[in-house]
Formats: sequence, C-alpha cells, structure tokens
Amino acid sequence: MFSSYFRLGFEHIVPLGADHVLFVAGLFLSAAAFRPLVWQVSAFTVAHALTLALATLGVVHVAPGVVEPLIALSIAAIAIENLLARGFHWRRPLIAFVFGLLHGLGFAGALQSLGLPDEDLVVALVAFNLGVEAGQLTVIAALVAALGWCRQARWYRARVVVPLSVAIAAVGLYWAVQRL
Repeated sequence: MFSSYFRLGFEHIVPLGADHVLFVAGLFLSAAAFRPLVWQVSAFTVAHALTLALATLGVVHVAPGVVEPLIALSIAAIAIENLLARGFHWRRPLIAFVFGLLHGLGFAGALQSLGLPDEDLVVALVAFNLGVEAGQLTVIAALVAALGWCRQARWYRARVVVPLSVAIAAVGLYWAVQRL
C-alpha cells in the first residue's frame, strides 16, 4: 500500500501536476543561489503537508471551486513577484508558505478523490506526501540540470527569469479564469 500511494503522490506532480510544476519553477527562478531556494521550498513543503493532513483527516474543508482558482492565482502571483522583486527577500518563504497551504488543499482533494483506506490512513497520507515531495525534487533537479549552469550569469534575469516568469504568470492567470 505504501508504494502505491507514494506512486500516486509522485504522479500527481510528474506527469500530472502542471500547476505544481509551474509553481516550483517560479520558486526556482527567484533564487539564484541554493540557500534561498531551500528556504522557499521548505516553507512550501511544510505548508502543503500541513493542509494536506488537516484536509484529509477532515479538520479543514474548502470547496475545490474556491481552492483551484486560488492555486492558479498563486502561480501567477509568484511569477509576478519574480518580475517585481530583484533577488531573494525575507518575505519570499512566507509567501511560499501561504501559497503552500492552498496547494495542500488541492492535493487533499486529489487524494480524497482517489479514495483512502480506512485502515492505515496515516500510512497512505505519509506515502502520498512523500511521493509529492519526490516529484517536487525531480522537478527541481530537472530545472537545475537545464538552467543551473547559467544561474549566476549577468544575463540570467533578463533572458531566463523574466521571460519564463511572464509565461508562468500568463498560464496561471489563464488557469484562474478557466477554473472560475
């Protein structure tokens, strides 16, 4: 059972989680160094693990009709902030944490639609969450492989961060309208 829920969590990111991939890409683009990326991704991970657990256990419930457009707006917002802010700012992990709360609610909706076992609920929840994290780390590894070599270059912001952030923001806004 552990391996099947782990796989479901991973697949919810790769290949099925385009919204999550774009959000993580937005976090990656804003951090030209490893430490700021770790702070942001850690804040995001803690938050979505928290709301995933609370929603799955029935403590919190927010309708998908509310959560899904807000997730799309969070993708656009993180990308827009990439355009407005230069470099890492202390508020970025806080923003990632708040948006992670939304994404965890989205994960919970997906996990609940897959069905959860009455017995070993905690094991299924932990396995799914670990699968999500493995998927997230896979996305970050792919981004490092594709863009890591140029992250310190002077032209990185103008030629990589700005155009990709504009594209991510456009997709996030499109999804927000589509999900309304």
